[in-house]
Amino acid sequence: MTHEVPKGPLSGIKIVDMSSVVLGPFATLIFGDLGADVVKVEAGQKGKAGDMMRYAGASPTGDLGPIYTALNRNKRSIVLDAQTDAGKAALTALLKEADVFFHNVRLAGMDRLGFGYEAVKAINPDIIYVHCAGFGTGGEYEHRQAYDDLIQGASGFAALNAMRSGGAPEYAPSLVADKTVGLFATYATLAALFHRERTGRGQFVQVPMLESFTFFNMVENLYGETFIPGNGRLAYTRSINANRKPYPTRDGYIGLVPYSDQQWEQFFTIGGRPDVFQDPRFSTYAARTEHVTELYALIEEVAATKTTDEWLVLLDAANIPAMRYNTMEAVLTDPHLQQVGFFEERVHAVAGAYRSMKHPVKFSDSPASTRLDPPCLGADTETILESLGL
Repeated sequence: MTHEVPKGPLSGIKIVDMSSVVLGPFATLIFGDLGADVVKVEAGQKGKAGDMMRYAGASPTGDLGPIYTALNRNKRSIVLDAQTDAGKAALTALLKEADVFFHNVRLAGMDRLGFGYEAVKAINPDIIYVHCAGFGTGGEYEHRQAYDDLIQGASGFAALNAMRSGGAPEYAPSLVADKTVGLFATYATLAALFHRERTGRGQFVQVPMLESFTFFNMVENLYGETFIPGNGRLAYTRSINANRKPYPTRDGYIGLVPYSDQQWEQFFTIGGRPDVFQDPRFSTYAARTEHVTELYALIEEVAATKTTDEWLVLLDAANIPAMRYNTMEAVLTDPHLQQVGFFEERVHAVAGAYRSMKHPVKFSDSPASTRLDPPCLGADTETILESLGL
């Protein structure tokens, strides 16, 4: 099959990807969308080989699970056993040609295989070696395994639900730590590529989950402990408030975020409560922040007086931020997403028709694209080995 030549901003960059599950594949998905040649190295072993996410959820082929399919387009799959001489030789040959070696295997394991940073640097002195770790080097957790749930709990993120509800801590119903740290790994790799472009030097880059996700969590939630001595008020009062939620309307739900003084005044006037903004608790930004619980309770009262469509027309005309609440099913048919072509149907050569999402970022001169459908396990092994002379 002839494929379109990559034209994205990373066209010409070669990435050897030994990551698996969600965090690493999310990062390398972006590299592939942006034009990089991503070779996904999957372990050969008895039973179910390859990235375990291949087998999470039903699929027509048995090895193209729905999450795997979403995370692994624009990649080529090669199956190697890096513990064998043949596997080591193949991986070594791949690394000689690579710009980036990207993995989320613990460093001790990579050292035992003979592919720690110093060993890979000896193979390719200019390579960028990106290690996605659970915990940064130097701390007492550095040798532990890490998964999304553990990082949500350890970073304080799961505590936010308890602070909001007054109940037990909860994990967010999303692999939010994996995906967020995947984005940290994406920018880290791009920054290292930029550094090499300027200096000619590769480097070792470590992206630790706990530190990265705690950074993400605490940007707004350090709050009252930002200045020393702190006041003990951790977490941004607005974001953890129990009344911050989609508000019931007469026939559904709506998201409402008046922000400026003018928008708040207009909102309450449109809602038939012009007296509210005269209340000193709500007339300024600082006062609204202090009394956000009472403010959100009033929004809920006012929202219930009109239908969702009525609100959207009135608030759009007043330039007040608002959005219809979508169920997960409704997202698939959201009119805006349909109009911009966000979801697209593709036909996989083996799995048949499937739903994909277009890369969301637009580049006027070097657009992202989908050039390759997610590969079946080892689909490109022979082709890649032949190209290496093996």
